[in-house]
Amino acid sequence: MDSFTISQLQRYSGISVHSIRAWEKRYQALSPQRTEGNTRFYDGNQLRRLLNIASLVNSPYKISELCSFPDAKLHELILQSFEHSDWPQDELFVSQMVSAAMNFDHALFEKVFSGALKHYGMETAYLRVIYPVLRRVGVMWSADSIAPAQEHFISNLVRIKLDSSIESLPVPRQSAPHWLLFLPENEFHEIGLQLAHYLIRQSGHRCTYMGSNLPPSSLQSAVNTVKPDYLLTFLVAGLDQQSDEIYIQELVKTFPSFPLFISAAADRLKAIPKLSNVVHLYSPGDLKSTLQKINATS
Repeated sequence: MDSFTISQLQRYSGISVHSIRAWEKRYQALSPQRTEGNTRFYDGNQLRRLLNIASLVNSPYKISELCSFPDAKLHELILQSFEHSDWPQDELFVSQMVSAAMNFDHALFEKVFSGALKHYGMETAYLRVIYPVLRRVGVMWSADSIAPAQEHFISNLVRIKLDSSIESLPVPRQSAPHWLLFLPENEFHEIGLQLAHYLIRQSGHRCTYMGSNLPPSSLQSAVNTVKPDYLLTFLVAGLDQQSDEIYIQELVKTFPSFPLFISAAADRLKAIPKLSNVVHLYSPGDLKSTLQKINATS
């Protein structure tokens, strides 16, 4: 959990392998170690240093200066940068929230989250900061590069913020379109569904939120009782294509008259044949576009 290849550094920091190597060679930005077999690797301290440099690449400082600064100076500049609203800050917020996850740093998370809300507002902060953070941390977790506890730490903090944001939204009118949101049985990764809940409620629609691990019989009972206009679910757990297709076919067979929205990673969805009443959502932006179209016609 404390050993990273340069390709992993690229995925977690957003900095290309070419740039990382160039910064090492020209400015001694990082100091990789070597295994007994002479293979280069980086520890957690080196990854955190790279995340700090990545956070400041859009600041007024030259990359040569950033790479030469000690860790304490980089940390000082990051704290200052939260006050400079004119600096481009997407990567600042994303990298520092990833760093907060790695260090179980609640105070840093709160500072980054507050800064993102101040800079972007609630909805845009979720789309431009929280969503990329969760994707990046998810990659790290699935690659066994961070402990499950770190992934749980950041996910639970985001979940608390999302719940609070949803609770603060106005109650939708009774005639508004109605969505039923759920995760399949044995699926427990709920953040994406919660973000969908926020976006749907923010658009003025009603939601019945069933949460994770919903057995087919419970879903059937909920649909019969609630009678929603739309169903939405996420495929997150790593099932194979055949299992995905079987599950979606069963949903379509059980609920042939309901528009069914399926969200998952793009490469996973594209491998699943589209059915007549199934809509694939590849990103929060796709859901927002769908909600706007529904509002325009209702």
